[in-house]
Amino acid sequence: MKTLRDIACGQSARVRRLSGEGPVRRRIMDMGITRGVEIYVRKVAPLGDPIEVTVRGYELSLRKADAEMIEVE
Repeated sequence: MKTLRDIACGQSARVRRLSGEGPVRRRIMDMGITRGVEIYVRKVAPLGDPIEVTVRGYELSLRKADAEMIEVE
């Protein structure tokens, strides 16, 4: 299982599935991260938190914990 956190800076991945429960999962989906969408990793902070991505044409910052809930391929 590969998560968004495992993707290197400058690479893209397609969302396979979202883990997580209730409000946290809903918040991720409300940001436009749903199954099948392409995510491009723009930047990763020096300590790995946050991760800046481009999804559906806009830039988004995610915490490490949230990125671990996003399975990609």
